[in-house]
Amino acid sequence: MLTIDINCDMGESTLLWQYSIEKDIDLLKYISSVNLACGFHAGDAHTMHELVDASLMAGVGIGAHPSFEDKHNFGRTNMAIAPGKIYDIVLYQLGALSAFLKIQGAVLHHVKPHGALYNMAAKDFAMAEAICKAVKDFDAGLIFYGLSGSELIHAAMALDLKTCSEVFADRIYQDDGSLTPRSHKNSMIDDELLSLKQVLQMIEKRTVTSLNGKEVPIIAETICIHGDNPHALNFAKKIYESLKERNIDISYPANQ
Repeated sequence: MLTIDINCDMGESTLLWQYSIEKDIDLLKYISSVNLACGFHAGDAHTMHELVDASLMAGVGIGAHPSFEDKHNFGRTNMAIAPGKIYDIVLYQLGALSAFLKIQGAVLHHVKPHGALYNMAAKDFAMAEAICKAVKDFDAGLIFYGLSGSELIHAAMALDLKTCSEVFADRIYQDDGSLTPRSHKNSMIDDELLSLKQVLQMIEKRTVTSLNGKEVPIIAETICIHGDNPHALNFAKKIYESLKERNIDISYPANQ
């Protein structure tokens, strides 16, 4: 049986984005892993604590979602930061989130960078390597989630981290397999049927159709749905139910 992971970025409830934690909790029944904001781009100690507890109860894999320190722009500002400092901010955020798992006798399952940190490192091996070194030094058993075919995956593999190649249910792709910048008017998918069509193509054909109509090869091991997307709950429910109808197993990847 084919197995796929559905992940969702969560814990991003901030006044800037007018987003509530209740939406995150509703999403948990339709996903298999969660990436929790660690306070640098969104979220706070209370949000982390509540969502760790809710995620443990839901039985999903809990991952850290570290970013640049950029609450003013939701972690989406490109920053020129030395690899050593990238290492430090990632390590710091892993430690913060991990504390709330530790008190429950649990551990992190994976790490997925956020926003500009993710997109820049997807094309910059030195940045990706700094992130992956922090992950490996924190816990070499963690799974690293990164954009399919990107430098994030290459750097993680070079350091012998287990990887999970990520594709997106709600984003439009470029011809090189990168994500269309959010500044572009056609960067997001707002229609749930179009989202489902893209997901099924990525799983079944191992390709995605770019903004320019090019068929781009990808590896789909985990499907991301952005929790801050207004359509997130509808997308997640539709994708979850459609995959189940096709006898595709939905579960987070094993660490071993």
